[in-house]
Amino acid sequence: MQSGFIRRDRSPLKLRTTRNLIDRAAELLGKTRTDFMLEVSERRAEEVLLDRTIFTVSPEIYAEYLARLDAPAQLNERLTRTMSTKAPWDEV
Repeated sequence: MQSGFIRRDRSPLKLRTTRNLIDRAAELLGKTRTDFMLEVSERRAEEVLLDRTIFTVSPEIYAEYLARLDAPAQLNERLTRTMSTKAPWDEV
């Protein structure tokens, strides 16, 4: 028995919107949708794996690493100059 309620599934629209977005990006790069998806998937897979990479070092190297982190920051002339320069969008 039908209740008169029509279920509107938004999945096809979402899928179409997503596909259009992917197609536009792929076209801008001169790639097919498949090539674009493979490239993006590979890049994301590398990011995930690198985020979970464990570096094993000797206790001496680790101690040196911690010492550098704990050391006070040293003056960096280029960084000081960069941070004191106004951004083009901040200039009036």
